[in-house]
Amino acid sequence: MTKAMIKLRIAQKEDQKLLEYWDTKKHVIDCAPNDEIDWEEELNRNVDWQEILIAELDARPIGVLVNIDPQLESSHYWGKVEANKRALDIWIGEESDLGKGYGTVMMELMFDRCFKIQKANSILIDPLSSNTKAIKFYKKLGFEFVEERIFDQDLCTVLEKKRGR
Repeated sequence: MTKAMIKLRIAQKEDQKLLEYWDTKKHVIDCAPNDEIDWEEELNRNVDWQEILIAELDARPIGVLVNIDPQLESSHYWGKVEANKRALDIWIGEESDLGKGYGTVMMELMFDRCFKIQKANSILIDPLSSNTKAIKFYKKLGFEFVEERIFDQDLCTVLEKKRGR
């Protein structure tokens, strides 16, 4: 699979129902059991520190990425963070799209976006510590262990990918 096969686009208000539907999927819930995203609010939010992107394969939505500046985001979820970092969340919507390499391509596209366009020095990600499959996936992509930390009642493994690695 090549990057050219998957495209990222900014999520629109018309994507709300699809995102809400994906949030009902067991594999999505299992990755973030305490995450309840108000997609209507998020899609109507116009802030410099966040972008929501839909990944499409041949114009068919397959996943979503949320890309934030953890230093500037309003909830201060990440706490005190240095400048020039990004934090990502990623979901593949349908179970039938899992295990096909789509997540890898989506992340590679985000590396280009974060490092080349947004000039980030590093990218943070925080899978549940129990999600060993995700942690292995991120480490394969060059993320390194930073710490285990509790976010919103969930024990998470914070990983970081630095520019050039």
